Amino acid sequence: MLNRLSNSTDIPFTASFVHRLRVTDDVAGDDFSVLVDLLDGGDNGGARVLLIAERAVAQSSDRVARIESQLRGEASIELTSPTIIVDGGEPIKNTQTAVEEILGLIHDLNLDRRSYVIAIGGGAMLDAVGYAAAIAHRGIRLVRLPTTTLAQADSGVGVKNAINYFDKKNWIGTFAVPWAVVNDSALLETLPDREFCSGLSEAVKVSLLKDADEFHWLAEHASQISARDPELSRRAIHRSCVLHMRHITEGGDPFEMLEARPLDFGHWSAHKLETLSRYQIRHGEAVAIGVAIDCLYSSLKFGLPRQDAEMAVQCLHDLGIQLWHPCLEPVDRLMQGLEEFRQHLGGRLTITMLRGIGDSINVHEIDPLAMKTAIETLGKIAKNKAIPAN
Repeated sequence: MLNRLSNSTDIPFTASFVHRLRVTDDVAGDDFSVLVDLLDGGDNGGARVLLIAERAVAQSSDRVARIESQLRGEASIELTSPTIIVDGGEPIKNTQTAVEEILGLIHDLNLDRRSYVIAIGGGAMLDAVGYAAAIAHRGIRLVRLPTTTLAQADSGVGVKNAINYFDKKNWIGTFAVPWAVVNDSALLETLPDREFCSGLSEAVKVSLLKDADEFHWLAEHASQISARDPELSRRAIHRSCVLHMRHITEGGDPFEMLEARPLDFGHWSAHKLETLSRYQIRHGEAVAIGVAIDCLYSSLKFGLPRQDAEMAVQCLHDLGIQLWHPCLEPVDRLMQGLEEFRQHLGGRLTITMLRGIGDSINVHEIDPLAMKTAIETLGKIAKNKAIPAN
């Protein structure tokens, strides 16, 4: 008699990915070969490429035009159309218009899974273009050229793509590992000071989580980095990028299937602040405020030394980031971000806090009175350190 067949089969498996990061000084000039070397046409002849650039980036210098011209001159590359120009900033994520336009181009140009989309722009633009590339044919090869400090220090090497929906950040999205990321320092040269400085909040965040020595280095050099010292700025951005990349590739949870999401330290309030301000607050500024709040809360609840919390606030201030906005009041409205964050995570609320620099803890409940105290404390500190609006 045959044994009864089992109705349950569970087979764990892993998939292999390669995360490629390249660092260049001028990808539109002497370092162009670095980009070309990433584009492999395989057995199908030349690599077929769709080049998409953020409007502000294309208008601020001739680098996008130079990249397009050089791609056209490469025998191993077929540029399928002139550069596609799209808007950037958070508005590109607030509708599906750009995503649908890019999907239409991928279809009309007959791009396939071995074709490439090269996206040149800031984090929001990369999110929207990346989302389109990820869902077309279940994945077109995406090469990101981030043009903001925020994207070069963090999201450019991330494996997430999304657009906003239901007035909530990143409600529609995918996980997809980019084919490659090229962090080019020349692409940051025309970035306004406000955007340059605010993006460095992610460097502070990841160093607080991962590397006490790096945090203290940032705190020591924050004013010089804010003044855009080339060598110090490149080091800060690159170190942040590598710490984020290592967490994604070595942290054991690249697609965020577990409860804890350490790299979202400070983000429960940051996401809410962006929507409350109608995106007047830049993402990096919102993260800075969120990190400052959670450091102060951690000092009240989890033993983070008060001087370390205040050092984090001072570091963010010295980086030139405004740490207060009227939409922080009333506090109850901001606290609604906790439930929205729980829904975004799935399951029970899990928030990363700090017991010490480089020593994080995951918590599942927030003391509303202590959190209110932390926010009010930041208000008093920030108002005394107010940075003139740009």
